[in-house]
Amino acid sequence: MLVPYDYLDFASTPAVHAAQEANGSGEFWANFNGDRRSDRLTQAEAAFIAERDSLYMATVSESGWPYVQHRGGPPGFIRILNEKTLAIPDFRGNRQYISTGNLAANDRAALFLMDYPNRRRLKIYAHIEARDLTADPELAAKLTLPGYRAKVERGLIIRLAAFDWNCPQHITPRYSEEELAPMLQPIRKRLHDLEEENKRLRGELDKTRTDRAKTAQ
Repeated sequence: MLVPYDYLDFASTPAVHAAQEANGSGEFWANFNGDRRSDRLTQAEAAFIAERDSLYMATVSESGWPYVQHRGGPPGFIRILNEKTLAIPDFRGNRQYISTGNLAANDRAALFLMDYPNRRRLKIYAHIEARDLTADPELAAKLTLPGYRAKVERGLIIRLAAFDWNCPQHITPRYSEEELAPMLQPIRKRLHDLEEENKRLRGELDKTRTDRAKTAQ
């Protein structure tokens, strides 16, 4: 039994269909029979999300202008409550509250979660609810990040509408300091060995010079 391709259903509009026709892909997508369930997370998506230390969140203002914001934290700051619900702590930032205001008027959002080293990208359509954590101690406990220095102003409940994986094209690999550490370890060891060898050779050279000076006296 084929399952509707929910993410594409959300994304496709008459204007999108017109663009597909104009660019030669209209027939392909018109006849596309998707079997990709995208209304709930599988173990693959859950594992991917659990490793992320940031996301990009797009909301829409009452004026119709979109607004994209970066949200970050330690790896695992995105909590998986169930197969259709995520939650993140909303840290205090520059106090413009643009995303907060947008979500109060329209709870729909689009999220991008990036894995730059492996060139993977997960796209999510969701409804987001801001939650007062003082009134929800259970959620507050789940969003607690021991040792992370940031003021949490509220919790954001992210209710999945649909998700999709993007192709890796044009994703430039980028690495965090933690991701680079194991790759740099052989180089650091080689540098350490060369420094030790250089120190030894300098010592031998100094000794040879000293011995020659004594012999010449």
